[in-house]
Amino acid sequence: MNKGRLSGLLPIGVFLIVFIGAGILFQDFYAMPAIVGFLIALVVAFLQNRTIPFQEKLHIVTSHMGDENVMIMCLIFILAGAFSGSVQAAGGVDSTVNFGLSILPPSIAVTGLFVIGCFISTAMGTSVGTIAALAPIAVGISQKTGITGALCIGAVVCGAMFGDNLSMISDTTIAATRTQGCEMKDKFRENIKIILPAAIITIILFLIVAGNSEYHLEDDLSYNVFKILPYLVVLIGALAGMNVFLVLVSGTVLSIIVGVATGSILPSQIFTVIAKGPDGSGGIMNMYDITVISIIVAGIIGLVKNNGGIDFILYHIKKRVKTPKGAQLGIAALSSLVDISTANNTIAIVMAGPIAKDISDEYHVPPKRAAALLDIFTSVWQGIIPYGAQLLYASAGAASLALTPIDIIPYLFYPILMGITTILFILLEKRNTTPKTDTERK
Repeated sequence: MNKGRLSGLLPIGVFLIVFIGAGILFQDFYAMPAIVGFLIALVVAFLQNRTIPFQEKLHIVTSHMGDENVMIMCLIFILAGAFSGSVQAAGGVDSTVNFGLSILPPSIAVTGLFVIGCFISTAMGTSVGTIAALAPIAVGISQKTGITGALCIGAVVCGAMFGDNLSMISDTTIAATRTQGCEMKDKFRENIKIILPAAIITIILFLIVAGNSEYHLEDDLSYNVFKILPYLVVLIGALAGMNVFLVLVSGTVLSIIVGVATGSILPSQIFTVIAKGPDGSGGIMNMYDITVISIIVAGIIGLVKNNGGIDFILYHIKKRVKTPKGAQLGIAALSSLVDISTANNTIAIVMAGPIAKDISDEYHVPPKRAAALLDIFTSVWQGIIPYGAQLLYASAGAASLALTPIDIIPYLFYPILMGITTILFILLEKRNTTPKTDTERK
């Protein structure tokens, strides 16, 4: 067994030190853009192992950057951005939120925020976008009912993390399925059966904690079912197994048609909203960072692997892991540690994905299970860490309630339960995850 070399992991270590160090130094974990940290790591990777000519290192980096799965992932990111920008400009988000609030009975105000958040985040594919849409409504409910503001905002974050983990157009789902080589529909089905108990228990907890609340929003809750249609088409198409490229293109075209037909999008704005979204900061442009980061990280992982870094991790995991269950727990631990370090679940999946793929191949963990575990555990920690974008956005959206991310953590039932139920699922599962051989099938 190749023991690999610890020194091969130096670029990843440098990135974590620089990224986390900048966050601690400036008391802001977004003071250093992740892409800058990865570029520094790439330079370090190039400086390592002087026995290999620079031209050969360049070949290793570019061949990994141009890997088919990496390029497909980047194309999906771009199309997902186009759909997101166009459907928001068409008014899909507002109509979806208002529709949910209009049909919910007042007695389940907080639970309703969670349920609406689940639907919106699954439709939009973004937890931060969901929090931005629902946080003001959660603040209003808290002020009108006297319910603890942290509880209301916590329900929103819980719902946001549900869809961030499950949505077919979420960048985390895209990254997880492409790095593990599985279909989105298969990952979704594997994922939903693991985390559904956590969602059900969360609903029960919110009903118990705030079940007697009453509220009445005086805001305009008008909605247009026509504007919700693009979300439904994308969701149903993806679940039906339709090619993801066709799903996203169809959703984008339908969003433009709906937007123009309802007057939300002017004909002269069609291409602008696809590229930049309704406010100039969304759409395809919103996917530039993660697309470039995915390409750079692929190159770094190529050199790390060539220098023995991946073999070093696998060797030490294999020493401790003897079964497929152990391998699954190893993937869970790996993805958790990387997300805690980077505070970005998509980046964590892109970084941990190739290593998780090697682990799953070695111990015959099905790709759909490996993809689900990557997405689940990065979402678990992303929904809990107080320096992550989700809680920072949530506290900022509830500025009038003077909440800090720490205030919200006690009410983050869903991310915590998601981690617990997934670990129990792995430990208690009776069937062997190792695929049957042709002889066994006969």
